[in-house]
Amino acid sequence: MADKVRIGIIGAGNIAQSAHIPAYLAQKDVELYAVYDIKESRAREVAEKYGFKYAAKSLEELVGMDELDGISVCTWNNGHMEAVIAAANAGKHILCEKPMAMTVAETEAMAEAVRKNQVTFMMGFVSRFRSDSKVIKELAEAGRFGDIYYAKCGFIRRRGTPLGWFTDLSKAGGGPVIDIGVHIIDLTWYFMGKPDPVSVSAVTYSKIGDYKTKGVSRWEALDTDELVFETEDSAAALIRFRDGSAMTVDVSWAINGKERGFYSEIFGTKAGASLEPFCIYDEVEGYLMDSTPVVEQQDAFFNEIRHFIDCIKGNQEPIATLEDGMAVQKILNGIYNSARLGQEVKL
Repeated sequence: MADKVRIGIIGAGNIAQSAHIPAYLAQKDVELYAVYDIKESRAREVAEKYGFKYAAKSLEELVGMDELDGISVCTWNNGHMEAVIAAANAGKHILCEKPMAMTVAETEAMAEAVRKNQVTFMMGFVSRFRSDSKVIKELAEAGRFGDIYYAKCGFIRRRGTPLGWFTDLSKAGGGPVIDIGVHIIDLTWYFMGKPDPVSVSAVTYSKIGDYKTKGVSRWEALDTDELVFETEDSAAALIRFRDGSAMTVDVSWAINGKERGFYSEIFGTKAGASLEPFCIYDEVEGYLMDSTPVVEQQDAFFNEIRHFIDCIKGNQEPIATLEDGMAVQKILNGIYNSARLGQEVKL
């Protein structure tokens, strides 16, 4: 491998330009080599703006570049499977944005290609790379919390439905569950020690849709010319695990209630922990004690990209694995299936 790891980007939209590309540019041992987007003009613009050597005209052209070492998949959700399989078959190492895919069947096809070609695959579960998340995970692995038997998590926006592909089922596969819920579900499951999920009972609601609330801004994707609102705007779920532990999830883009944002809480036999607010709940010398570890805030995307580069170089194994992506996908699809059927579903 050359002194610099050469990176390609598939999908030159918001997440690529706001997160992946800046994080790669901050690495001294990375060269942004090629970019591809289904809009050729956008690929050319991004290549010129950020200093890529090539703007590929097709997915096949990009993955076929012998010089490339690794690829970030930053497409719409419906493009993840095609991009990952093409990259794996070309022998490229892969960082795939969340969620892994649209369906469990797609993740299985992706896994087959990754395993067959023996490439490194890393899921883009960026919340695992927050400094406070790393503290909670380290304490959990050290046994500080004892047996973690229950967890609560959520991401509640009062009015925060994005404009663009996110509300198009054919491109996204779902709404807030698969968009922002994936972050909290994965992170909380990770804190719990990644127990085996066995069932889900869930509800989803589409009650607010394309709201016209005054005084509230809307986050917009790069393309908003063909707006549709086909997804849920809120959901709730109970996830059961084989070891008897459980997790509850609340998520919304739009709901008539208090905005809470991102939260994750775990409850163990010795102690518990909360993320936002960041706090450890335990008992010291017979007294109940709330404590907050002192850690510097870090750029989670920088940490994630740094880890991916180290994995490509063979210095580390991915923290967010292929199997993790597949397990979380089962939970996500289980939520939608349970809500559609109106009953608990087995995973």
